Amino acid sequence: MTRIQPIDPATATGPAKQLLDGVQKTLGITPNLMKTLAHSAAALEGYLSLNTALAGGTLNAKYREQLAISLAQANGCDYCLSAHTAIGKGAKEAAGLRFSREILSSRGQVSDAALAHVRQAGFNDAEITEIVAHVALNVLTNYFNNVAQTEVDFPKVSAAGA
Repeated sequence: MTRIQPIDPATATGPAKQLLDGVQKTLGITPNLMKTLAHSAAALEGYLSLNTALAGGTLNAKYREQLAISLAQANGCDYCLSAHTAIGKGAKEAAGLRFSREILSSRGQVSDAALAHVRQAGFNDAEITEIVAHVALNVLTNYFNNVAQTEVDFPKVSAAGA
């Protein structure tokens, strides 16, 4: 059951309304994550800004979705797992995904061997930096959705069964 109710874009006001209208215009839908983050226009704007900035980085869209799926599984976030499975179709690149999970499980204290392994797999420093940024972005949305128990508005995928 949802613990933080999403804001109806039709009744939103001020900066939250502007941000939600922008999401609708860009995506053609307004996912519940954005509607729920809209309780704080600053949080929604921060999420959207980081997401937009990382979309212009060196990691391709397919791989960004793969990272999101891997991290949602690790964090037990059904909302993000459902959304990113629908968007990314679940493909994976093992070395970078293992590295993202290592970042998560070690809380950023990755070993020299883990860093060397991801480099040997072909990731450069820019890509490694973005993997770290994506871990942070996805921890934000995973934890928020877990706290809010955001209603899944994508075909449901359960972290428990994935």
